[in-house]
Amino acid sequence: MTVIGVDDTDSRERGMCTTYLAARIAETLGDSGRDSEGHNSSSRNSGSQDSGSRDTTGRARRPVADRTPSVERLLLVRLNPAVEYKTRGNAALAIHTDADPETAFEIAREAVAETAETDDPRTNPGVVVAPGDPEVVPEEVADFARNAVREHLTVEDAEERIESAGYRHAGWKVGRGKIGALAAIGAWAGFGGRDGEWTYECISYRERDRWGTPREVDAESVFAAANDAYPVAWDTVDRETGELVCVPHTPGPILHGIRGDDPETVREVADAIESESVERRATFVTNQGTDAHLRDGDLREVEDGKSYRVSGAVATAPETRRGGHVFFDLESEDGDSDSNAELPCAAFEPTKRFRDRVRSLRPGDRITACGEVAQGTLKLEKFAVRDLNRTEFVTPNCPDCGRSMKSAGAGQGYRCRDCKTTAPGKVEREVARDLEIGWYEVPPEARRHIAKPLIRGGFDAPVHPEK
Repeated sequence: MTVIGVDDTDSRERGMCTTYLAARIAETLGDSGRDSEGHNSSSRNSGSQDSGSRDTTGRARRPVADRTPSVERLLLVRLNPAVEYKTRGNAALAIHTDADPETAFEIAREAVAETAETDDPRTNPGVVVAPGDPEVVPEEVADFARNAVREHLTVEDAEERIESAGYRHAGWKVGRGKIGALAAIGAWAGFGGRDGEWTYECISYRERDRWGTPREVDAESVFAAANDAYPVAWDTVDRETGELVCVPHTPGPILHGIRGDDPETVREVADAIESESVERRATFVTNQGTDAHLRDGDLREVEDGKSYRVSGAVATAPETRRGGHVFFDLESEDGDSDSNAELPCAAFEPTKRFRDRVRSLRPGDRITACGEVAQGTLKLEKFAVRDLNRTEFVTPNCPDCGRSMKSAGAGQGYRCRDCKTTAPGKVEREVARDLEIGWYEVPPEARRHIAKPLIRGGFDAPVHPEK
């Protein structure tokens, strides 16, 4: 086996998509043995900075192929969503193939050189090729993959491990894509291999001459297919707003992407959608929808650029600020008031109706909050209500006439001016709550690729999923 890792080939403004490049590499591998006249294929100089094996002419060696290579799987790995240099979903790709490493390296290197949007100053592609089974990579490579989903890593970190493992690699410009490429190589082993928690995405790609133009997708067919396949296929649409979540708005090659728990189901949904012509289609094994980016944390120890699952008590009433963003403070509860910590939490405007759930919180509610910490604030992706504060203290009513009593003065309680009845202080009253115990989440149109939808199950309390 051979594993090809690729990352950072796309652009926010110019489009492209690394999943598209991976699909092309996989197809090219099947045609890599012979040219149209039956001769060995020759290599081309791609202009990349690589450390692959070279012959005396300076060209990369490419062995004679005696059979057509096959691809066992395409792996789409979502990395740390808080990384500054990401495009949108921070995806890295791996191709698991039985092609020999030298052929695999040259094909991948050429494909990146021809297709990557390197004119964008933010695009810095990287290719890494590893010989051997993806389940038995060195432990330091598997660790690197796990860290790449939760930490910030450097090109130097990646290159040190690449050289230590003896992998072929190529980088364009500063080569930042080597980070994701190496992480993609280690991800299969790093996240459990065949026993890991994996989901699937079937991605359909547009004809090349249609990139950057409005997509033609029949919404009615999307909703029909989504409803038939739910909940095995999820985040295809947002039923509340009518948004086609599976259809991107970027200028790249993706027509639509269908995510779910079963590969056949996501392909069936893709097949059922009526749209413009599809150039090619590929199904990826992925860590999307798994919450792999979250770590259990303590309010005193959270750091910017990482994502957490933290618990505490709501300390302040939710406040809607300019722009429609909703903020409140979460405080730790450990019985020691001197060591308590507070963490601002926010539901930003793009989370739409989720903000109403957040506005329903009250001081004293105990919750678990999940999300990325940035500039000292946790950006909510979901939260679980553990315990609700169902009471409040209010001015007492007169037991004789039923009217609200008035203050009798500082520290003197309350009295009814008409009936002359008194009360020592405020009384406790039960409050009706809109929330219930359990998990709440942002709607599908606001969900991060790696965040786990509640409908997938496996949570530690009842769920209130958004559809």
